[in-house]
Amino acid sequence: MERSVEILAVILFGVIGVSHVLQPRAWVAYFTLLRSHGEAGAFLDGFLHLPLAGLIIAFHNVWSGIPVVLTILGWCFLIKSVLRFCLPKLGVRMMARVSIERRWEFQAAGAVLVVVAAFLGYGVYRG
Repeated sequence: MERSVEILAVILFGVIGVSHVLQPRAWVAYFTLLRSHGEAGAFLDGFLHLPLAGLIIAFHNVWSGIPVVLTILGWCFLIKSVLRFCLPKLGVRMMARVSIERRWEFQAAGAVLVVVAAFLGYGVYRG
């Protein structure tokens, strides 16, 4: 089961990462749309991260080697979801940072996601 979660993460992180790099304007538009819905937009962002967080935490409790990166990311996604649900005004403020002038931040985050996907993919291949 742990290997399956790792393969899923490689696919998701790879696709989303490449999308961040190639389509930063679309990501700005997406987060601007979420922000325009205020606290409900923060909730939606929380709902989007919670299933992956739950899947990773429930089925990938690995605390050694390369896979630990995925376990830590799962807990980070859970924390992000909890903050969005319990402090939605903070989520809206965080989304307020998003602007077309700062689209490079999506590209940087995307590049990091691609590296994480490659790193996890290497671990799956090696394992």
